[in-house]
Amino acid sequence: MVRFVIIGIVIAVAFTLYALVDAAMTDGSRARGVSKPVWVVLVVLLPVIGGVLWFMIGKGAPPAQRPTPPDDDPRFTGTRMSSADLDSHMRDLEQRLRDLDAETFPGEDERPASEGEARGEEQPGPDDDTAQK
Repeated sequence: MVRFVIIGIVIAVAFTLYALVDAAMTDGSRARGVSKPVWVVLVVLLPVIGGVLWFMIGKGAPPAQRPTPPDDDPRFTGTRMSSADLDSHMRDLEQRLRDLDAETFPGEDERPASEGEARGEEQPGPDDDTAQK
């Protein structure tokens, strides 16, 4: 029975120390209810109860951070492109897309084969009488 009491005391002290360090190291803007020094005093004076109150009530969510914009995109930096710059930028993008569309990869033919050519069948020519039926 004494072992359980000692284990309980060790757990309570560890929890209280964790709550004390967390309350002391947390940014003051996250403390809810009362100020941060008051929370530290509460955790010290009410060992387990103060820690539970700190985690349940006192520690608020971190403030939302605004994402930092990329520096190379004028839509995010607040600067506007002139119409000439915008036209030039659009021409460059369209040219890049045309280059990508014209690109062939290893193993690709220049023209797509029809189903008959893929199976090795002969295709009817324009002067074959089977093509006119």
